[in-house]
Amino acid sequence: MTARVTTKILEQALKERLDAVETEGVEMLLNVKVHRKYLLIMPFKLCQVVSERFYNMNILARHRLVNTVLKEEINKLHAFSQEDYTPEEWSKLRQNVPSKS
Repeated sequence: MTARVTTKILEQALKERLDAVETEGVEMLLNVKVHRKYLLIMPFKLCQVVSERFYNMNILARHRLVNTVLKEEINKLHAFSQEDYTPEEWSKLRQNVPSKS
């Protein structure tokens, strides 16, 4: 049986292998109807990755880099989605998020 890939494991791997300055991982569950009587719940990860290594890289190059860095972990997941930002892009994005008050 393979070990479960947690959000914490992904975040730690990104910080160690990609020098990510910030990561935000969200674990979701996909409800997949396998048969009309059965529902299969599968793990799905959404990661937001902030790294200075993304400078001068387009989105595809960033995704390829993250996929390479997390190859072992991603192979254990049903689904993986990522959003990759430079620190400046992340800062601008966070400024545009409305407060939850």
